[in-house]
This record gives sequence, structure tokens and C-alpha cells, in this order.
Amino acid sequence: MYDVIVVGARCAGSPTAMLLARMGHSVLVLDRASFPSDTLSTHFMHQSGLARLREWGLLERLEASGCPPVTEAVWYYGDLPIRGCAPPFQGIVPAYAPRRTVLDNILVDAAREAGAEVREGFTVRDLIVEDGVVVGVRGRSHGGAEEELRARAVVGADGKRSLVARLMDAPVYNDRPARTVAYYTYWKGLNRGYEVYFGDEQQVAVMPTHDDSHLIVCALPHAEKDGFKADIEGTYHRIIKDTAPDLAVEMGESGRQTERFMGTADLPFYYRRPYGAGWALAGDAGYHKDPVTGQGITDAFRDAEVLSEALHKVLTGTGDWEEEMAAYEARRNEESQWLYEFTHQAASLGFSDRMRKAFRVLAYDQKEANSFLGIVAGSTSVLDFFGPEHMAELERRAEDPEDEAKTRAAAGR
Repeated sequence: MYDVIVVGARCAGSPTAMLLARMGHSVLVLDRASFPSDTLSTHFMHQSGLARLREWGLLERLEASGCPPVTEAVWYYGDLPIRGCAPPFQGIVPAYAPRRTVLDNILVDAAREAGAEVREGFTVRDLIVEDGVVVGVRGRSHGGAEEELRARAVVGADGKRSLVARLMDAPVYNDRPARTVAYYTYWKGLNRGYEVYFGDEQQVAVMPTHDDSHLIVCALPHAEKDGFKADIEGTYHRIIKDTAPDLAVEMGESGRQTERFMGTADLPFYYRRPYGAGWALAGDAGYHKDPVTGQGITDAFRDAEVLSEALHKVLTGTGDWEEEMAAYEARRNEESQWLYEFTHQAASLGFSDRMRKAFRVLAYDQKEANSFLGIVAGSTSVLDFFGPEHMAELERRAEDPEDEAKTRAAAGR
């Protein structure tokens, strides 16, 4: 009998297990993968997520892994470059875009070191439910016999197709359909930093990662998913040529694709009720949005920290299950709701007229550009930046002749 069984050992599961084990609880982590193992991901880790990694004593491991730090971002809206650095978050300046083969392995190792038992190559097939309460799981190792494993609580950290969520029929709310389809691959031979290009309902993102490589992802509106899938390579290169022509030239002259294409159109927006009798959800299993703002890993880390604290109180008898889990859900929703809305807007691959005017100011005002980039980093308040007074001021400045001249100069630099 374990205190907690965690289904899924990646960015939500291993940290949850690690933190609970550090608190003295017996934890079993199950994952059908064997690590190091890759997974579909846009990689990006913002400063707010890195702050938790530092708190857990793991940031130095990432820094030592050879992943290049991202200290500047450039967002191109057509010809307008928004270039800058997000304000530091709790003293952390750079962001990172690590390969999941590296990051997830760091997290799995940390869970083991904390005392959690990690079983790789184990597929969970069902949950054990007694008197309406989840009390364990059924599954088997590859090639092994089926086993029953019991615990006081089961955590589903098993992604947006979560078995735990499906079997428990976790209620879904504030859900919205996917807005994009995206495919990516890796390139060597490029001299690029972190860049995002917005074209006419097209997006290209470039991120430096391990092994002197760059991840380059291309996105189109979800309605074009069938055409993209039918000709992934051709569509991918057409998007880059149309949206980021300088990048296309460099890829043709010195770039070399090193891996196959990966991608999906399964990018829904949803919240799930993240708990029930004896079970809880963390990461994408409980909350998901389009990856355009690169929040998935940061969200998973937040869930791991908040959920582990709640479970600790329940397991030690200092908290009531329903009260602690409800507080976990409320905090998750409160801390994610504004970025959820911003991400939904960004995933339209277009912006409102008001935002377009704001970009004209951001193109030459460094302080405003940095503040905007801080929204996704966690160091700028979404409410403050998009507040009516601030947006009205940006709109006024965009229409001022003197400011318009600065915009033209910024576009030509």
C-alpha cells in the first residue's frame, strides 16, 4: 500500500512524486515510457517555471545540460519587430527550451533520488474503485502479468488523453475547440535566437535547444489541418517562406533538418475538474490550452507544487480531502485564467485592431516591449498590461504622427 500512486512521469508527474517523497510519503510513479524518452512538446520553459525548478534544486542540472539560455526574444508582426527581454521573475533572467529527452530525465531522476519508486515500461489499464473511491490501479509491465497496486490516492498526470480523467468522467468546463494545427522538426546549422513570426493566419516559432539545434514549429488555423497533414513538408516550407523569408533563405543555405516531423491538430482548450473521491489530476490531464504561448511545462510545475501540498495535508490528517482539493482547483483556475484568454486570442493567429496598434508602439518602445514579453514569462501582470487605461494609452500613441515615425524607423532597422 502506497500513500500515492502517480500515473505519468513527465513534467507534472515526477515533480509531484518528488515533492511528496521529500515530505516523507511513500510514492509510486508509473509510466509506459522508458526514460530518456521524447514526447510531443514545444519545449519552452518560462522564468516563472524555472523559479520552481530552482526552488527544487534542479535548475543547475538544466543549466549544466548544455541547453542554451534564451535572453532575448523577437516577435515579428509582419514587418514590425518586437524585440526585448522579459523582466526577471524572482531574479531569473533567461528562459530555456530543453529537449524533453533531457528535461524529463532530470525530473525522473529527481523523483527517484527523493525516495519515490519509479516503474518505467508499465501500462496502467484500469483503476480500482471500491465504494465509489479510487484505491489503486491495475496494469502490467511490458510482457508481464497484470498487477493490482493500491494507494490512499491516485494522481493522473497522464496528459490530455488522461486515462484517469476518462475513467472517472472528470467534468469539463470553459472548453473551446482547437484553433491551430502545428508541426515541427529540428535543424542544425542556423544562427538564430528565440523568434516568433506572425503572418497572414500563419505562425513560425524558432527556439534554440540542445546539441546546437533549433526547433522550428509552423502553425496554421485548425480548419487547414487536412491540407497540412496531406503535405507536411511542403506546407511547412511554404509557411516559412511566406512568413519568415530570411529564415527560409538561411535554412536553404546552411540549415540541415535532423529529425522527422512531429505535430498535431489535437490542441483543445479545456479545464477539467481535477479531483474526485481518491483521485486527482495534474498538468495537461486537468487543464490544457494551445501551445502558442509555451505555458505547458510551467503549468505542470505549478500543479505539482500546489497538489503535493494539498495531498500532504490530507495524508497527514491536517486537511480535509474535499476542502484541500477544492482549494487546489481554485488556485489553478485563478492563476491560469488570464493567460488562458490571452492564449486563446493568440491562437487565432491574428490580433484585434487594438492589439495591432499596440504592436506599433512596442516596436520602438523598449520598456513596453519588455513588459509585453513578460506576460508569458510571468513577470508582467496580464491584467495590468491589457487594462483599459494602458491599452488606451498605447492606442493613442500609435496614432500620434511622431510615434508613427518611430514605428517606421523600427520596422526598417
